[in-house]
Amino acid sequence: MIVKPFRSNRVLQGLVLWLVLLWIITAINPLYPKDWLLENLLVFFYAALLVLSYRHFQFSNLSYLLFGVFLSLHLVGAHYTYAETPFGFWMQTLFDFERNHYDRLVHFSFGLLLACPLREILLRKSGVNTAWSYFIAVNCIGAFSAVYEILEAIAAEIVSPELGTAYLGTQGDEWDAQKDAFLAIIGAIIAMLAAWLQARRKDAIN
Repeated sequence: MIVKPFRSNRVLQGLVLWLVLLWIITAINPLYPKDWLLENLLVFFYAALLVLSYRHFQFSNLSYLLFGVFLSLHLVGAHYTYAETPFGFWMQTLFDFERNHYDRLVHFSFGLLLACPLREILLRKSGVNTAWSYFIAVNCIGAFSAVYEILEAIAAEIVSPELGTAYLGTQGDEWDAQKDAFLAIIGAIIAMLAAWLQARRKDAIN
């Protein structure tokens, strides 16, 4: 794949501008400033990783857009905390949920939105068989979700123990981590089914 310079990629430029503006907006008077900083540590890390890897591995514009949607959801959640995001309260009222499910939405979106970029890496760098790439991508999402839950708990304990509940967003659910990982896997399965159907449709046309 030919690397397209950032200066000539209008889609990526627009996406970066949107994320910077959203980050500035959500950085203004966050509900819990310490929690906001803790949540954004991961944003800084992954944004830097994407920037540094751009010249060596360039994702498709679709994958960058998927990254952008996921980061947007995360930035909004970091501003309010996942347990107190207004959109989550709206869903709670509309569907008569017992809790704010914005965190569940974001974990589901993790699998739904990031499985395709992950599969892109597998196909272009690991040499994995196309048929196996769908299955491996789903498994990797499940593994990343599990590792994230562990790292999240460790970070909360080390950096700011008093923010544990706000940062983890468990809302009193002892199975919160398992449910979050499960939803990420479901999202990844849906994304891979969609990718598989699209591939079959292309094969049929050709």
